[in-house]
Amino acid sequence: MPGLRLILGDQLSHNISVLKDLKADDVVLMAEVNEKDQSVNHHKKKIAFIYSSMRHFAGELNTKGVNVRYIKHDESKHYSGIVDVIRSCLDEKFFNEIVVTEPGEYWLLDAIKKLKKSSDIRLQILPDNRFISTQQEFNDWAKNRSKLVMEYWYREMRKKTGLLMEDSKPVGGQWNFDRENRKRLKPGQMIKPLRKFRPDDITLAVFQNVESNYSQNFGEIQPFWYAVTATQTHKALAHFIKYHLCAFGDYQDAMLTGEAFLFHSVISQYLNCGLLDPLETCFEVEKAYYRGEAPINAVEGFIRQIIGWREYIRGIYWLYMPEYKERNVLRASRSLPGFYWDGNTEMNCMSRVVKLTQKYAYSHHIQRLMITGNFANLAGIDVQQVCDWYLGVYADAFEWVELPNTLGMALYADGGTVGSKPYISTGNYIKRMSNYCDTCVYKPNERVGEKACPFTTLYWDYLIRHEVRFRKNQRMTIAYRNLDRISISEKKQIQGQAEKIFNSL
Repeated sequence: MPGLRLILGDQLSHNISVLKDLKADDVVLMAEVNEKDQSVNHHKKKIAFIYSSMRHFAGELNTKGVNVRYIKHDESKHYSGIVDVIRSCLDEKFFNEIVVTEPGEYWLLDAIKKLKKSSDIRLQILPDNRFISTQQEFNDWAKNRSKLVMEYWYREMRKKTGLLMEDSKPVGGQWNFDRENRKRLKPGQMIKPLRKFRPDDITLAVFQNVESNYSQNFGEIQPFWYAVTATQTHKALAHFIKYHLCAFGDYQDAMLTGEAFLFHSVISQYLNCGLLDPLETCFEVEKAYYRGEAPINAVEGFIRQIIGWREYIRGIYWLYMPEYKERNVLRASRSLPGFYWDGNTEMNCMSRVVKLTQKYAYSHHIQRLMITGNFANLAGIDVQQVCDWYLGVYADAFEWVELPNTLGMALYADGGTVGSKPYISTGNYIKRMSNYCDTCVYKPNERVGEKACPFTTLYWDYLIRHEVRFRKNQRMTIAYRNLDRISISEKKQIQGQAEKIFNSL
């Protein structure tokens, strides 16, 4: 008897565990489904990217002789979600088992387990073999540790994979070269464009579907040049290694008006949906170092993001869910401002990043952390609203990776599980790492007054508001020493100006 094997839109790998030991009469189910109980406003380009990648992947499976039951959106919109689609398939045909690779969302894994109980069918939930570590490995590492420091987990992953290792020691004599990766990029430097791909007929048909069914969603489909097949993603990776990797380390934190991508790879959406293998990607980047084509700070920084941070964030998600999603230790409750959707604000940095996101379903990690995330944290924006925004607007966002990055890293809503201190700054950090402030009406070095930068005002107000929590945090010592230098009268002015900002939101 056949089995029903489910492949989700972020599981588009021919080596994924659910396709192992596939029998001739098994049916692979793929569905362009919109979860009716999920209120996330997904970017049009993100939807188009996932649907097109799914259709291309299904075509590749068909070419291999795999029996694929593919449900396009026009049919799937009659279902309430993927579990409803599975139920329908079980009603249509008798299957002896359901086989799935562990989903990247806790709620979906829970729903599939409940489906098994209600339908009394055999259920196999296989581990997601695209990751370098298993959840059990992470749980064992985390056990009995008072702090789960990513750096130490990263070192374990270096040892496990052998990446940038000489016997038991790190290449270059140190594990981490992050201090070399904070240079400011000046206008006028030549930057090679990213590798782009022309949409084929399959992708063009997806565009029509998205425009018809998601016309009110955030963002723009055009321009669309994302890779949608594994072959294309490998070309995009090779292009990055050849033209961008050499400068990636130096300028990975930089931001520049008119440059959306700088020296970033823009491959995270390919990694997260399965079109690129993380470990293979890291080995290709490592080869560039040994060929003398890229410096150690660039190669180590890139590899750390994948085998260190990416694996760590996934471990955090599964270790603490479902309770983790409800954390809000700073009691942030203000509504998400409208400019997160349209970019209509006089804060030049915020406006540029939102409009960049609107156009590309992308912004790099510092723009996410130190502009949109920084402001949301400083202003006390409702945690769930911010998480839903990040989950919706970025093409690489799936809950396992988005939630800890947003709730933990950007918002400090988990109370320090991910970050030992809040990642907050005044406008001066943004000025140091970009040229956004050059044409802004606000002055990043002013705390109060008509031209005071909202980031700067809210930074000092944040320290005052949360003094009880953060005063004794060793990593906040300098910040509070600086706060102590501000007079009581100016502190009151800062609080008053912050209140005006809050009211304007």
